[in-house]
Amino acid sequence: MHLFILFSVLITLVAIFSYFNVRVLKMASGISLMFMGSLLSLGIIVVGWYSPEFVADMREQILVIDFSEFLLGILLSFLLFAGSLHVKVNEIREAALSIISFATIGTLISTFVMGTAVFYLLPVFGIEVPYVACLLFGALISPTDPIAVIGILRKANLSRDIEVKITGESLFNDGIGVVVFAAIMQISLTGIENLSALSVAGLFAREALGGIAAGLVIGYVGYKMMKSIDHFTTEILISLAMVMGGYSLCHYLHVSGPLAMVIAGLYTGNKARRLAMSDITRDYLEKFWEVTDEILNGVLFMLIGLELVIVQFKFDYVIIGLIAAVLLVISRYISLWIPAFCFRFKSSLEDKTLQIMTWGGLRGGISIALALSLPNDENKNVFVAITFVIVLFSILIQGMTIGRVIQLLTNNKR
Repeated sequence: MHLFILFSVLITLVAIFSYFNVRVLKMASGISLMFMGSLLSLGIIVVGWYSPEFVADMREQILVIDFSEFLLGILLSFLLFAGSLHVKVNEIREAALSIISFATIGTLISTFVMGTAVFYLLPVFGIEVPYVACLLFGALISPTDPIAVIGILRKANLSRDIEVKITGESLFNDGIGVVVFAAIMQISLTGIENLSALSVAGLFAREALGGIAAGLVIGYVGYKMMKSIDHFTTEILISLAMVMGGYSLCHYLHVSGPLAMVIAGLYTGNKARRLAMSDITRDYLEKFWEVTDEILNGVLFMLIGLELVIVQFKFDYVIIGLIAAVLLVISRYISLWIPAFCFRFKSSLEDKTLQIMTWGGLRGGISIALALSLPNDENKNVFVAITFVIVLFSILIQGMTIGRVIQLLTNNKR
């Protein structure tokens, strides 16, 4: 009952803040909810200066929700499936080389660039952290968050070509990023001397390729079931079963659930939507997942804002986080430019595409969830605080200015 009341309060806050945003602020939904959630958290912290017991009670209430488990184990499956439903496979296919290279090679490059940069940055502030721990941080902060990207860039007036590249990359590099994080975590826990390159490659292949295979199976089974009936409520239930049952199956098989949900969503949104659904079913299913996506996005961004209450911030951590946020933007550009140059598709990109993708590569809840899942040692508080600063910078600064940046870049192009 306590958890139900907590979620009731959370949904009520999302509804009130969404109403205020629609009537007054008129900002992108995710930005407004995180902004107002952050203000609420700061208000709670200020009240705590006069009443420490109040803040302690609020922290206890928020900690009832395991944010990492809640996002990675529950929300992520719904949000990735809903996000990929609206992506056209033919558009993804046309941009396949750039999307795959950005999502894989780009994520790996960013992981090592950011990990190395933070490894040398932290000692400047008197913090000594092992290199492998910095690589873990590089892995959790490198993937762009599809939840943040899709929700905010919808209103950014991007060209369709750039939108497809950013959306496609963010959907896939999320899954790749989680796999890279898991591989480095395994190295951290086991020791590099006890692991071979072959075993790490095997772990990566099993998670990534296994997730893609599982997604194809889940999508195909759902498609065949939908095609055999014409009953929109049952077909919506089938799509729910694909997400909940499929994600649970991936967890049991130790393959990438995020990649599986992206593939299953693409399969359902393209082949099943075209060949297995009546017009009525198509309309209801799209509206169901659109509403589900909006509600869960609202809950996620509100939670990110409220989670500030439980983070142990120090002045040095804020400064490190701001420096790291700037370094991440530079790292993002490098991780896009290198694959584009090496595979010789840079010339085929629209002018200023890499710059727009760099500023539009937002970080969000997935990075926070991975940071909170780090082993409980003296380094965790540092990386959690830095991650929160980077995510706030990403959503509130980059997210709020992406429209102006696009306009500035495209005007300069002309």
